[in-house]
Amino acid sequence: MQQSAAAPRVGTAGALCGAEPSRGAEPGTISICFVSAALESVRARGLDADALLRAVGLSPHLLEVPQARVSARHYGRLWRLVAHTLDDEFFGCDSRRMKSGSFTMLCHAVLGCRTLGHALERSIKFYGIVLDDVRGELARAGDNARLAILQRPGVPPRRFAHEVLLTLLHGVACWLVNRRIPILRAQFAYPEPEYAAEYRVMYCNELAFQRDCTSIEFDAAHLELPVVQNERTVKEFLASAPENILVKYKNGRSIAARIRRRLRQTPGEVPDFETLAAELNMAEATVRRRLNEEGTSYQTIKDELRRDRAIEYLSHSDRSVMQIALELGFSERSAFHRAFRKWTGASPGEFRRTQGT
Repeated sequence: MQQSAAAPRVGTAGALCGAEPSRGAEPGTISICFVSAALESVRARGLDADALLRAVGLSPHLLEVPQARVSARHYGRLWRLVAHTLDDEFFGCDSRRMKSGSFTMLCHAVLGCRTLGHALERSIKFYGIVLDDVRGELARAGDNARLAILQRPGVPPRRFAHEVLLTLLHGVACWLVNRRIPILRAQFAYPEPEYAAEYRVMYCNELAFQRDCTSIEFDAAHLELPVVQNERTVKEFLASAPENILVKYKNGRSIAARIRRRLRQTPGEVPDFETLAAELNMAEATVRRRLNEEGTSYQTIKDELRRDRAIEYLSHSDRSVMQIALELGFSERSAFHRAFRKWTGASPGEFRRTQGT
């Protein structure tokens, strides 16, 4: 028999399970596969996962659409609510609970560190105390630094546990030095998931699976960067967590990310490819090659931005479907319907109804 889920707690200690996020976060969407993963431990405990989805404004039917996506704001609310419901900010992915408030304590604990390297070592020690099945390890290899997730012997790696710990470690590291730390390569201690394309955005293009451990590599020079955050800025950071971690620090230095930023600056004006390449001071062939290496294309980027903006408008505004279609550059409502169904598996109206908007 399923139990009812607890209501979200707002304004308590522990940003990952309580504080309401800032609405100023950069727009973005999250694949439905990560929604499913966040709910696995909820279902395993016999709790009502569907009630949690509805509580944050998501329809359980979205889980039946493999290509569906949700706004980062919705996913952040679900992240906090699951953590509160389980009293576990590691989502039941470890033998030991990471109790509510742990992430807040970590963020305050690393403020006193002089450099990023010191802060990462302290973060690793912290997670080593609060978790049993996974631990971090930081090592230098020539000009690169390697941040590894090591699994306790005899315990099979849990994919979502590795994803969450990498997200938290890398996201906090980027915040501490107030810049994105580009990931040069990443490897994982499990088979390639069906949503591996998401990893190219989350981490980098050079990926390897079924390795001895999960790890990311970055320029070791970043370890000497000073920690620039303080008690005032940590409050702002925690108020917007985890959306600021999930979206802000994605592969931001890639050509694709530069193009996305350019298109967001003038959403109603989309340059042709020739104009875009000129703005980047690059040959068209070079831009195409770089985008291809990053697993995308200019058309794909334009479609993804329109998709994300459509999801954001349908979820968080009262614009009509026709208004959204015109704002996104569709001359006909039917063309927008076809495109949106291709992106999400639902019509705009159906999607809006699942959001409770």
